[in-house]
Amino acid sequence: MPVQGRLVADRGFSSAENRRYLRKGGGSYIIGEKLRSGSAEAAAALSRQGRYKDIAQNLKVKEVRIAEDERFVICFNPEAAERDAALRAKMIARLEDAIAGSDQLSRDKRAELRGVISTKPGLNRYLRATPGGLLRVDAAKAKAEENLDGKYLLRTADPKMTAEDIALGYKQLLEVERGWRDMKQVIDLRPVFHRREDRIRAHVLLCWLALLLARIAENACGSTWPELRRELDKIQVGTFTGPAGIFRQRTELTTNQRQILKTLKIEAPPRIYQLKIPAEP
Repeated sequence: MPVQGRLVADRGFSSAENRRYLRKGGGSYIIGEKLRSGSAEAAAALSRQGRYKDIAQNLKVKEVRIAEDERFVICFNPEAAERDAALRAKMIARLEDAIAGSDQLSRDKRAELRGVISTKPGLNRYLRATPGGLLRVDAAKAKAEENLDGKYLLRTADPKMTAEDIALGYKQLLEVERGWRDMKQVIDLRPVFHRREDRIRAHVLLCWLALLLARIAENACGSTWPELRRELDKIQVGTFTGPAGIFRQRTELTTNQRQILKTLKIEAPPRIYQLKIPAEP
């Protein structure tokens, strides 16, 4: 994805050959790098000391110098770090349950259990086997993972961009990817039950417009679309019957609902939708 004349790409594009090709043509890029790849550059970046700088959107950045032709920025999200730690604790607890009592199993049965766990990457990451074949939680591995919580590494060949611009430029890629996920899931772009090209184009265009409206609402209200939708979905219409007739009336708007509608410059829905007065006998 281009951002202000620069290519922004995810980890799958970070091969040395791809980067050399871009630099050869004078192109600039921001590319994500795998911290868990075990590469010398990732290890060197993590080992560098320095303070993080707070930037917008709950993000901290720190630039580290480990190469002449490229710059590296470590990004740290405290909220993501909490989620990573909670997920790791959950995985370790599941692993402990899976290997509980395995010391009493035969060597073949333990090997079989180890094979089963190896098919579950989340659990296998923290599993180790002793020289005697006993299954244990790899405490050293779990400790090393703590240093990666909430962090990701970016590299760029641009000599002028600030660390903040590099981080926010990459964040735009994440927003684009989230937009595609929303198009395919929340807005339900797929499947497309059309045969004619003009109808397919119209379907995709309407989905794109729906995504655009969702993003406008998010930017205006400072909330995610799922949060806004959950709040507005609470507005209901009930049907009431009495001696005077039948009428349909919406629920009373909450303070949050009124604020959302006001921010988006949308008039509140009418209080009474339908009124039927019984005919006189």
